[in-house]
Amino acid sequence: MTVNTSEHKKVKKTIMRGNEAIAEAAIQAGCRFYAGYPITPQNEIPEYMSKRMPEVGGVFIQAESELAAINMVYGASAAGVRAMTSSSSPGISLKQEGLSYLAGAELPAVVVNMQRGGPGLGNISGSQQDYFQAVKGGGHGDYRLLVYAPFNLQEIWNLTMMAFDKADLYRNPVMILSDGVLGQMMEPFEPREYVMPELPPKDWVLDGCKGRPPRVVKSLYLGEGVLESHVKKLFSKYELMKEKEVLSEGYYVDDAEVVIVAFGIAARVCLTAIRTLREGGKKVGLFRPITLFPFPEKEIRELAVAGKRILVVELNMGQMVEDVRLAVQGQTEVDFYGRTGGSIISPEEIVKHLESFL
Repeated sequence: MTVNTSEHKKVKKTIMRGNEAIAEAAIQAGCRFYAGYPITPQNEIPEYMSKRMPEVGGVFIQAESELAAINMVYGASAAGVRAMTSSSSPGISLKQEGLSYLAGAELPAVVVNMQRGGPGLGNISGSQQDYFQAVKGGGHGDYRLLVYAPFNLQEIWNLTMMAFDKADLYRNPVMILSDGVLGQMMEPFEPREYVMPELPPKDWVLDGCKGRPPRVVKSLYLGEGVLESHVKKLFSKYELMKEKEVLSEGYYVDDAEVVIVAFGIAARVCLTAIRTLREGGKKVGLFRPITLFPFPEKEIRELAVAGKRILVVELNMGQMVEDVRLAVQGQTEVDFYGRTGGSIISPEEIVKHLESFL
């Protein structure tokens, strides 16, 4: 489907860095608590938040560690505040236990991962090596995050605002899975005004009894069968996400013989290559998942059934390609092309690779 990610009013275009756009969009969407710890290439987010949060009556904390930051977000969310943290790959790894607790306790939060090269400390170049971690649940237990993969700064702005709304709607953490390239990039976009949709009341927050029965926010369930019932309740939410929250976009797919499937910055590179190929008469298209969970399985299967050959392009050794193959169910051939370790694919590489079998 073609995406209209928000009902926000349009305003004049501005130019910001991607990291700064995420931070300002979060503030405009009502984020009033941020806790984080420095790591490249997302450091502009806490830097920006450290200045802006006091100006809007919010709280900024540079925590002593990534572990501390995610648990501070847990506490702020339990008190009913819109809360966010951000980091980059190895820092997000340290937050995984806290993410599992947030999901288990049904607490809304927004988590930004500006991916860098790995594994380990790797390097500080942009990467897409954290797909598995984001969409499969990097922490312990059965849980899922709603995961957005922005394509440009306009989507960074829109999807960040949407992330806070969906986190509240589903009482679940939402991840913005971007990368160091988009985080550092500057380009014009429209910083649309935030309009809060109608959302369920937060009748679960820990804001003092005030004459009402006490409330409990927890992820510990020790009674016989109680945890199983709780997890099944969580998965009913995830199934609802699959039904209502799938976002994707297609470019030139109707007449395409080969369709590239890519997300984020890799999709931008591929779109440039596709336009070059189409100028030469090659029938190539692009399908771009915007939500990585829920994954657009149905839409990809339809491409396969229509006889399109699929090439998955990622800045890793092959992660999303596994979900594409599951979606295709053997209906068409699925190829893969990727670069890893923070290496960026060029449009010329994609053109050369596609010309080998077009």
